[in-house]
Formats: sequence, C-alpha cells, structure tokens
Amino acid sequence: MSPALLGAVIGPALQLQQPALWEPRAYASLVALGLLLLAAVCTLGMQPRALHSCSRWAGVGPGVSLALTLLATTVLAFGLTGARASHFLAHGLDPALEGRDLVVMGVVAAMPQRGETGARFRLEVESASAAGISVRAVPQLYLGWYGGALAAVGGGFDLQRQPADLRAGERWRMTVRLKAPHGNSNPHGFDYELWLWEQGLQATGYVRAGLRDPEPQRLSDSWRHPVERARHAVRDSVFERVADRQTAGLLAALIVGDQNAIERGDWDVFRATGVAHLMSISGLHITMFAWLAALLVGALWRRSERLCLAWPAQHAALVGGVLLAAGYALFSGWGVPAQRTIWMLATVGLLRLSGRRWPWPSVWLLACAVVVTIDPWALLQAGFWLSFVAVGVLFAADPGPVRDDRADPGPDGSSRLRPLAALLVGALREQWVITLALTPLTLLLFGQASVVGLLANALAIPWVTLVITPLALAGVALPALWTLAGGAAQLLQAYLQWLAALPFATVSVPAAPVWAGAAGVLGGLLLALRLPWPMRALGVPLLLPVLLWQAARPAPGQFDLLAADVGQGNAVIVRTATHTLVYDSGPRYSPESDAGHRVLVPLLRALDERVDILLLSHSDTDHTGGAAAVLAMQPQAALLSSLAANHELQVLRASERCAQGQGWQWDGVDFEMLHPASADYQAALKPNAMTCVLRVSNGPHAALLAGDIEQPQEARMVAAAAPAAPGTAELRADVLLVPHHGSKTSSSEGFLDAVQPALALVQAGYRNRFGHPAASVLERYSDRGIAVIDSAHCGAALWRSEAAGEVACQRDRAPHYWQHRAP
Repeated sequence: MSPALLGAVIGPALQLQQPALWEPRAYASLVALGLLLLAAVCTLGMQPRALHSCSRWAGVGPGVSLALTLLATTVLAFGLTGARASHFLAHGLDPALEGRDLVVMGVVAAMPQRGETGARFRLEVESASAAGISVRAVPQLYLGWYGGALAAVGGGFDLQRQPADLRAGERWRMTVRLKAPHGNSNPHGFDYELWLWEQGLQATGYVRAGLRDPEPQRLSDSWRHPVERARHAVRDSVFERVADRQTAGLLAALIVGDQNAIERGDWDVFRATGVAHLMSISGLHITMFAWLAALLVGALWRRSERLCLAWPAQHAALVGGVLLAAGYALFSGWGVPAQRTIWMLATVGLLRLSGRRWPWPSVWLLACAVVVTIDPWALLQAGFWLSFVAVGVLFAADPGPVRDDRADPGPDGSSRLRPLAALLVGALREQWVITLALTPLTLLLFGQASVVGLLANALAIPWVTLVITPLALAGVALPALWTLAGGAAQLLQAYLQWLAALPFATVSVPAAPVWAGAAGVLGGLLLALRLPWPMRALGVPLLLPVLLWQAARPAPGQFDLLAADVGQGNAVIVRTATHTLVYDSGPRYSPESDAGHRVLVPLLRALDERVDILLLSHSDTDHTGGAAAVLAMQPQAALLSSLAANHELQVLRASERCAQGQGWQWDGVDFEMLHPASADYQAALKPNAMTCVLRVSNGPHAALLAGDIEQPQEARMVAAAAPAAPGTAELRADVLLVPHHGSKTSSSEGFLDAVQPALALVQAGYRNRFGHPAASVLERYSDRGIAVIDSAHCGAALWRSEAAGEVACQRDRAPHYWQHRAP
C-alpha cells in the first residue's frame, strides 16, 4: 500500500484525538513542514513508485523512502485537518448573543422536518440585529418553530403561533433565540455536537412565536435550493397518495432521504433485524443505483455506432452510472453516507478510466483516503467503519473468477439454471461473510447485534434494492407505482416484524474496551477470509473478549450513582454489587423522542444493567418522559412511584406506591423512602409535593435523591428528623441531587443545614428557559462550601461511595475540541 495514502488517513485520525485545538499558526507550520518534506522526497528521488516524476536516489533504500513519505503526508494531513477545524471554530456564535432576542433575515436552506409539536429547519443567515444594532451571526442556523402551548416560567403556559408551511428558498424575517451547539454527554451516547459540527451548524435555537412576540414574516420566494424544493414537493405527494402513514414514511425515506418520516417503532424493528442500513439512503442504495444506471447507460450507448466509436461503451456506462448516482444522492438530501459512497465510486471510477490495475488493498485505501481527506470527521462515524470494513472484507474474501459452464449444456439442459444458482449462492455467501465479519464490530459500536440479521437481509436486500426502491423512484414520474411500492413495503414489514418478535432476535453485550473490540473485529475478519481452516480458527479466541466482557460493578457494601445527562430532567442510575435502581427517566423531548429511548436504553445496554426497580418520583414529564422505553427494555423491573391510578404508565406496568418508611437492603446497602407520607395520597397535592425522596446509604456514606420537592416538603422532612440535631443520620448525605433542578422554590437553608452534603448534583438543561439553577440557590450552596456540579458543564456525573469526595464528569473523561464548553 502507498505510504502517501496511509498518511492521508493516519494524519486526520491523530488530529481528531486532540482535546483542544492549537493556535492556527501551529497548523499552518505543520502544513508547510509536510509540503517541504514531500518536496524533499521528490527532489531526492525517494518517492514511492506511484510518483513517476523523479528517479530513485541510489544512496537511500526503499524503506527510508517509504518512511519519509508516510511522515510527510501524515504531518500534512494533520495540519490541514487542524487548520479546517480552527477556521470553522473561529466563525462560531459569539457567546454574548446567546439567550438574546435576535431579529434575523435569511433563506430556508433545506427541506423542513415537521413533527406533531412544530418544525425544525435550517436557515441561511443574511443579516442579524439585536436591539436594532447589526451583529455578526453564524452562516447557518438550526432552528425549531414550536406551536401550541409551551410550559411557562413560573407555571402556566405560553401560547405559540403555529409554524408556517416553510419551504426551501423562502426568505423570512423572524425573532429567534440562539445558543451554541450543545448536546447531552453520556458514556457510549450519541455525540450530537459532533453531528452538528459535521453538518456545518454552529448555532441552534428557536423561533420566538408567542402571541406577544413579533410575528415571523415571509418576505419573498426564490428558486434558491431548487433540489430541496423538489424533495419537499415529492415528500408531500407521497403522503397525499399513500394512505398508510407508516408505509408513506418508509417510501419518503427511500426517495428523498427523510429518515424522520419513519416511525420510531419501525426503527426498533429495523434495528432488531439488522436492516436499518436499508431504510435510509445508504451506500448500498447508491451503489445499486449506480450499477443499474451504468447498465442502462451502457445498453443505450451500444445502440449507437457513432457513440461507441467516439468513446467506449464501458467508459460511458461507468461515468454515467456515477453521475446519475450522484444525482440520486443529491435528491435524497446529500447525506454523509451518500457523500462517502459517491466519493468512493468516483475514485474507483477514475482509477479504472486511467487504465490502472491496482491490487485491491491499494484501491480500498485510496477510496478511504479520499473520503477522509474530504471529511476527516467521518472517521468518528460508525457508518464509515461498517461501510469500509464490509467493502474490504468482500475484496479479501472474493473467491475470484467463477468457471463458466454455459458451454456445457449437460444432458438435461440443467446448465440454464446454473448461472442463476451460482448468483444466488454467491449472494448468500457474501451476506454470510459480511455478517460474520461485521458482528463483532457492530457489538463494539452499538452493544447489540441482530441474530436474525442474516435471514432478514437475505430477503430485505434484494427486495428493497431491486423492488421497493425502483418502484418508489419510478413513482416520482408515475405516482400510481407508489401503490405497488407500498404493498411491497408492507409485505417486507410483516416479515421483519415476525423476525423481530422472536425471543432470540437480538443479542446485547456490555461495552468492551477498545482493545477487546479491536481483537473481536480481527477475529471476525479471520473467520471470514478465504484462509486455511486452522488459521481461521485463530479468530475464535479473539472473539471471546468482546463476547464475554463484563462491566465493572461496585464491591459488596458499596454503591455508585450515575446522573445521566438528559437535559432538563432527572435520571439517575443507582448500582450496588448485584442490583440496579433507576431514579426517574428523564424528559420527553417530543412525541417522537424521549430520554429513555435516546439516553437511558443505550446506557443501560452498554453497562449490561438488569434493572430491579424503576422509581418515578412524581408525574411531571421531565421525570417520567423516558419511562415507557425503559420499561419496554426491562420487562422484569418493578415500578415504584407516586403516580395516580389512572396515569398512562399504569397500563404498561402496575405501580406500587412509594411512601415514607419503606425500605430494603441490597448487598449491604440500605434504601429508605423519606417522602411522601401515606396520608398525602388522600390530599389533593400538586405533583411536586408528592415527590418520592430516596436515601441510599452504606453506613459511612450516603446519597439523597430529592426529586422536585419544594421548601414546604423540605421543612417537613427536617422536622421529621427531630429531635436529633441538624445533620441527623436520617437526612445527612455526602451527595445531594439538588431539589427541583435548583429552582428558587427549593434548597432552603434549613434543609441544606440538615443534609450537610459535600457535593450537589444539578440535572438541568444548558440555558434552559426556567433559569435553573437559580443564582440565589447557588449562593446558598456556595456559602456552605458545597461543591455544585451541573450537567451542562459536567455531562453525565459518576459518584462512587468508595471515593465519596470525587465526581467523574463525562466531559472531562473524553474531551474533544468540537464539544461545547459551557461558560
């Protein structure tokens, strides 16, 4: 393999490990140094064979030549990636503009995503002002426009204007509030800030659409972003003509790349059966489209003798296939997976047009280097590794040319079926090889793999790529075909739902360290390659670390708390040596999304947790929003709460009431319920007053989980601890989950004096609309020398009774330069 190509991948990979960026001039120096080294290599004739402009220098061996070329390209690629990152970061949102009302004028840049509560869209900013003074805003915003009633600060609701029917290319003036790109930071969680970085989005926010706010104004229409306008029109047409919304969503995803149109329940089925890659515009779709387009262009080209004399048909087919595939990728939203595939196809196509015949490892590495050069941050995406490992495995496991038996008709004419049988066997073998090789990588990346994936993909791949997708695309010209495509999709969905319902459909393993995952991937590759079986057998022991890995747990008599970063809400995982309790389940972000599905379920899976009790402190949705997802994942978990008998969650799992005096012991750790009293259930109290308060203690150390109690409940708990002096063992705790996210209505002085915590955890969203934690509340904690750790600065916070004076912050454990640091 060429060292220049290898350096083009290694350089960005190293730069992505930087926790913070250097000064821009440092990267400029590295770029200059890399160019000088390359010039020296070429001048001295020490370049690899791929460079033909100079002759080899006789005094230096090929090893030095390769090493210097590798060093030069690594330094150059490192510097270029860092320079790009520095330039992007330098044009970020001015912190002084966060949280202020800004009047912006701009053009809707992409097809808006509509949901039940509003719309999300991208706005290309043309001008911005604050209090009538022009300010510099970022080039592109990611905005939400929410309608209906929103919870107001201090209680009640604010009515919002319903979102307009936004269209790409429209110019709007609107009042917005912005904040820097900030997402939840959890172990093994989705990196939302990296996603925003890759999309080129440097600020998020929402439209001020209240009845007292200036009404957003559509200023004009234009033909800017015509492809996005066409995508929008096609999506609307699909939903108008296909009656079943579930099926229409799937077709919209395959035609225009609108993955949000697929319902969450369907995504769960697709992931359980290992076919999720087929339901978005992935590399497989683009590649199959390019292949079919190349066949069509080649056939049409060969019908003209003049065209064939001007340019060989195979070259025309190759170029036409890639160009038409690029058009399909553009129409489907130009997503990152589609872009990667286009760059790969274009690279391999140009190589073939040049007449070069490189060995497959060099071709594979060239495509990888091109993709990484264009998008270095693709190295951090699971899809990148799954795609390139799959392609590499297919290259390596290729059995070579197959003997053509068509010249031997056979006595019974059975040879007519042999090509079809060989094609079928080859396709099944390729699917088996990919499944075998990618399963360890899938377990490493997601902690879950589909056991039924081979059966599902054996049917789904040809059905989606050769039946559903062609019919769906043809329906753009002839909409009646969407009926056939919908029928085909419904048949596939029925098959996948049957597979997903099998009790052994998926297997989950705890998140293994990188070395164990790498060993597992190597083991899968060895088993998949066409090697002698004794060598393949060496892959089996390499699989064992990732398959048998066990997550560390507290020792008997110890416990830990993991306060997940869920934004504005509570969700704490309490673990002892053999038991797990989840205190609250975080907020519901929208009807389609909640903290259970997005944060807690992946986190519990990565830790291999079997939850014994889900404790919901009270009925507010910022505490119960993710409960349904957690209960679905943990069917054995008991539900303990203060929920009313008619609450919707009671249908999913009957709840036992929490009440003062309840208690149990797990592994030498005591759990005691301090609030509410049993009599409180007979009174008409607001939800916060019914909060279940839990104290966890192993004797020397304790934690108090206070939910949303307010000062009257705090005073009653302090009084219940009498006649003992403040600091009584009933309330004392080393770490306190700050009541009501740091609201002014909680954290009274008497309560803090009774609990006497050394550490306080605040679970609140970055720049949340309620102003939590309040400055006056933080002052009370500061006056008592209590260290306050909030999720906006810390991310997920881990506290262990074995090290009671320390809190491990996720943002400090895995820092990256694209991650936002709250001021």
